[in-house]
Amino acid sequence: MLELKDICFSKDNKNILKNINLKIDNNKMVVITGPNGSGKSTLAKIIMGIEKPNSGKIFFNGKDITNLSITDRAKLGIGFAFQQPVRFKGLTVKDLIEISAGNNIKVCDACDILADVGLCAQEYLNREVNNGLSGGELKRIEIAMLAAKKSKLTIFDEPEAGIDLWSFNNLISVFEKMHKDIKGSIVIISHQERILNIADEIILIANGKVEKHGKREEILPQIYGKVKPCHKLTNNSICNKGGHDNE
Repeated sequence: MLELKDICFSKDNKNILKNINLKIDNNKMVVITGPNGSGKSTLAKIIMGIEKPNSGKIFFNGKDITNLSITDRAKLGIGFAFQQPVRFKGLTVKDLIEISAGNNIKVCDACDILADVGLCAQEYLNREVNNGLSGGELKRIEIAMLAAKKSKLTIFDEPEAGIDLWSFNNLISVFEKMHKDIKGSIVIISHQERILNIADEIILIANGKVEKHGKREEILPQIYGKVKPCHKLTNNSICNKGGHDNE
């Protein structure tokens, strides 16, 4: 279980997160949503240890991880997917999947994982993860890595960003399969209606605070009472005014 107690974070004299208190139980699919600039991505980075809170505590399965490094959190079973995936010059897709799985994965299983994210293993398995790959390809490779890692808690920061519609539609199946096979919790930062619809729980963040947290069927009608779906977008996203999330 992940628990955040009184988490506050400020940057450049701006209060981004204000007394965040959250509990995310094991084996849950949780979507964190809210207006742009509300602090969602910052919250995800604080859970992973990329950012450090100014005050408050973070507990993972009863252990205080507030001051642990990213590496130590990963060893405990927390995985993270960035909005903009990192490139790894000199490493192949196969290398990254093996590293993520702890070098304990068969080639056929790696091929199956790549197929799940819409990539042909024959074409991608031995390909170097460098500038020759598009943002969408990198995003799918990163998701494949996290599927191989089988973390107790996996965090996806706007996984739909920068990918095509076919890949987005496939993402839904990938998340559902991960949730079923891994038996770990998945936390997704997203505005997307279809991703919200597969959540067990939804957390609504606004102005750096938790405004709502509950079961999907309870929270979704309240969200759509505040934010209207954008029918002009083909991937059923939720319109939000404002700039990007605070990093």
